[in-house]
Amino acid sequence: MSSMSGKRMGFEKGRAVSETACYHLGLSYVGFGHAPVQERLSCLARNNSIYVVANIGDKKPCNASDAWCPCDGRYQYNTDVVFDSEGRLVARYHKYNLFASEVQFDFPKDSEHVTFDTPFGKFGVFTCFDIFSHDPAVVVVDELQVDSVVFPTAWSNTLPLLLSAPFHSAWARALRVNLLAANTHHTSMHMTGSGIYTPDAVQVYHYDMETESGQLMLAELRSRPRREPSYPETVEWSAYASGIQPFLSEQSDFSGEIYFDKFTFTQLKKNTGNYTICQKDLCCHLSYRMSEKRVDEVFALGAFDGLHTVEGHYYLQICILLKCQTTDLRTCGEPVGSAFTKFEEFSLSGTFGTSYVFPQLVLSGGQLAPERHYEVSRDGRLSCRSGIPLPVLVLALYGRVFEKDPPRLGQGPGKPQCPLSPEQFQD
Repeated sequence: MSSMSGKRMGFEKGRAVSETACYHLGLSYVGFGHAPVQERLSCLARNNSIYVVANIGDKKPCNASDAWCPCDGRYQYNTDVVFDSEGRLVARYHKYNLFASEVQFDFPKDSEHVTFDTPFGKFGVFTCFDIFSHDPAVVVVDELQVDSVVFPTAWSNTLPLLLSAPFHSAWARALRVNLLAANTHHTSMHMTGSGIYTPDAVQVYHYDMETESGQLMLAELRSRPRREPSYPETVEWSAYASGIQPFLSEQSDFSGEIYFDKFTFTQLKKNTGNYTICQKDLCCHLSYRMSEKRVDEVFALGAFDGLHTVEGHYYLQICILLKCQTTDLRTCGEPVGSAFTKFEEFSLSGTFGTSYVFPQLVLSGGQLAPERHYEVSRDGRLSCRSGIPLPVLVLALYGRVFEKDPPRLGQGPGKPQCPLSPEQFQD
């Protein structure tokens, strides 16, 4: 999920614009001479009277007085820049939580909390893997009280839990903020899926693994959602699950992996039922009814409560209903893209130890379910509400327990550091 050049966004007269067409911005080096990329972005903003947000590279010179200065005498940052409608540079953000593959970049010594004001609300900005973090992602929203977040990303889609549009829309709902997500469109790297999401709805999104064509998206948004009478109320994610007894059923638990995390699963053996599955402090409750129980598809309820340690370190609590890849239970948790079983009813809840839970409902083909088909109740249940049978692929409550995280989620500096004499920094 490392961020890279090729994402830009614009805002025009209160409308949000998210552009996924990829082009190479190149690298511009402040303090290292001519900066044609910034000039082009500035002209795009000024000539079209829009705000432009772009992801580029930024390098900063350093010297021997800095003990952490890399051997090549410069820091190189994964960077977002923001130009206002007059073409002025009004914000710059250096990515703090680097993904495993970002060995070409350094991270700043301290997390940057970057916001900028517009005539249509206050915006925050951060990049890709940062969205998993408390700092800066949650800090910018909860403490700095932004109305909207702009989010350049190079997000590689990973089933069942890390598809771009489902995760990003769930984050916007959980944080109760507008999110404009512009993803690199690079299908050979499984990168696609951009969208404009609000606290209560998916306004528009584009997910295309068949072509290399980009898509320009427009949506009318409430520019200051916190002031709206319809602003969603806070969800007490463990209220329902903590107040009921575990469902008693004849079940055999088994283990399986999702993205290197060992889940505890139980199989859904009938077309209707109630199940509880627990791991450590987390118990997940599911009630459901299928239109029919197919013999060629297997579904399982899973729970995970632990520290994720591959390509980053962050603490998770997850409840998930998913389709297994085959009828072999050993494939539960493996990626699968389609489902034919239809669920007429479902209700999923968990005894979460966090208030940051991201609800996802993914249908066959990786498509998002329209909001009219499901709801998140104030007591923490993710339930159907339309009565229309849905081909559910994944139903999940993805919880982040930030207080159990290490200080930084991502990798350390990728470039080697070494003590150099002052003359070695000379051009």
